[in-house]
Amino acid sequence: MQPDTARPESAQPGSGEPAAAHPVVVRHLEHTRVAGLLLAAGTGSRLGQPKALIEVGGQTLAARGVAMLRDGGAEPVVVVTGAAAVSLPGVVTAHNPDWRSGMGSSLRAGLATLPDDCEAAVVALVDQPLIGPAAVRRLIAAFRDGASVAVACYDGQPRNPVLIARRHWAAVADAARGDTGARPFLRANPGLVTSVECGDTGRPDDVDTGDDLRRIAGLIAGPA
Repeated sequence: MQPDTARPESAQPGSGEPAAAHPVVVRHLEHTRVAGLLLAAGTGSRLGQPKALIEVGGQTLAARGVAMLRDGGAEPVVVVTGAAAVSLPGVVTAHNPDWRSGMGSSLRAGLATLPDDCEAAVVALVDQPLIGPAAVRRLIAAFRDGASVAVACYDGQPRNPVLIARRHWAAVADAARGDTGARPFLRANPGLVTSVECGDTGRPDDVDTGDDLRRIAGLIAGPA
């Protein structure tokens, strides 16, 4: 996307008016595309199957994560796979052959797959199905208000999702090692981070064990 330029009228010679300033660059962030990036490569060793394929409330965790990003305004949505293949309508998949090395390699694979016309990406994890699309909408709104890095917080505690502007992708990818994802970059650059409270929109509970799955499934199902 090319930035618009506002060009002030040139002063007429001898008019006594000030000379024209250089063109002012104005980037209309409300028209930029923000992608969604769902990290879904893990094996789910404590659950007996890859997390992306686990069903909760009649949907796989991968399908729920894609819907959360898409309903929140992220487009396109890229799903990073590893331990299991994922095929969902209208979704771009990026296979991470190094998925066993941890989340960092999946984040790098996903960022490398995003289209050139996207100015930012909202990064989410497949195993947090209680996070709602309102959190994604708030992060995108923060970006369009000028934030280049925005982190969803719950009762003041930073968790996921995380929005990262394109200009930081290379640095984020370079810092992403092991199972840390974007955390090293965020900790090294606290001045860039805009915290966005999302505690009223959902919860960042992880599905790591069978007990987690049963508890979260009960919350999604609601009262009997």
